[in-house]
Amino acid sequence: MSRLESLIARAREVADLFRLGREVEAAVNMIELFDPVQGLVDVAPLAVQQEWSGLLSLMLKCQEAQDWLGLADYLEYELVEWLSMAFGD
Repeated sequence: MSRLESLIARAREVADLFRLGREVEAAVNMIELFDPVQGLVDVAPLAVQQEWSGLLSLMLKCQEAQDWLGLADYLEYELVEWLSMAFGD
């Protein structure tokens, strides 16, 4: 499994945890997911960095509002699509 495939699988797992109401565990796993994503973003072009910043902002707003289903959707759909577009071959 490639690094990108692993990140996508982790994003889906974290989304599932939020949907199951296990938000504390999901939040910890989300931070662990974001660390390697940030590593990719740090060396990416400015446009990719800006897209990540916008997406991260939307996800954090969901977290602050305790909108776990909205956050799960961002993780499973928006983040996965963005990762594939930004870092896929």
